[in-house]
Amino acid sequence: MTDAFTAPGRFWRGNLHTHSTRSDGILPPEEVCRRYRDEGYDFIALTDHFVGTYGYPIVDTRPWRTNSFTTILGAELHSGAMANGELWHILAVGLPEDFAPSRSPDFGVHPGMESGAAIAARARAAGAFVAIAHPQWSGLTLADARAIEAAHAVEIYNHGCWAGCDRGDGFGIADLLLSEGRRLSLCATDDAHFSEPDHFGGWVMVKAEQNEPEALLASLKAGTYYSTQGPEIRSVEIHPDAVEVECSAATSVIVQGTGTGARGVHGHSMTRARVPTQRLHGSPWLRVTVVDAAGRRAWSQPYWL
Repeated sequence: MTDAFTAPGRFWRGNLHTHSTRSDGILPPEEVCRRYRDEGYDFIALTDHFVGTYGYPIVDTRPWRTNSFTTILGAELHSGAMANGELWHILAVGLPEDFAPSRSPDFGVHPGMESGAAIAARARAAGAFVAIAHPQWSGLTLADARAIEAAHAVEIYNHGCWAGCDRGDGFGIADLLLSEGRRLSLCATDDAHFSEPDHFGGWVMVKAEQNEPEALLASLKAGTYYSTQGPEIRSVEIHPDAVEVECSAATSVIVQGTGTGARGVHGHSMTRARVPTQRLHGSPWLRVTVVDAAGRRAWSQPYWL
């Protein structure tokens, strides 16, 4: 996984999980794009629900691109049953318009459906960045998550699931997968429908040389991004006995690893922190959380040691 803070290019702000009136959102696609553009985003992926009820939409958002704002085509895929008997939700950003529909006429589970693992693998083979969506909201088990071998990432924060039912977290599943050796990246999203305060709350900062779909997708697949609710992470340096982090003003900088391994430093308006890692020795990976005075967080990708 490429370190976002040393890779060439600059950071671009984007939302990867968005809905419109082409499925169950309440705003038309052009208005969704306008609102994100005017909010200061550099790009979004409109990911309406890929089921027959809505005509298996992969919405063409290219007409709403500008010289400073772009879009990536995508969808939220549904097929097969999780362990709890409910339908899979899999985020696929960068799908071709002719991606073949699944046998998913609606949000029910039906005989003959391809599995969640199979549709995720098809999406990745078609060129998409694939993420396991909202693990806590879905009631995902570890065995469920293990099955999606094609995933590039796990949604570790979903703002819509936080706003709507206080189930926005994905770190429980993500950290277990990391500890099993899965080289996954970690993404924050809105899952915006604009029917509740589910927008502009979690996003990715993608490092790329150009704000163009192909460059952004390549960086997403490489893990060259970080996720945030507002704070900035400016650099992460791994040393034998500590992790040094530069960031926007923070009250806590925390380093986590496998199991109970974690250590934080705390203060006021910290823009640089050195976090000792003695408690994390033996962990094959580390990740960083930055917390600001308002309680908003930013999350690095995992670093493999």
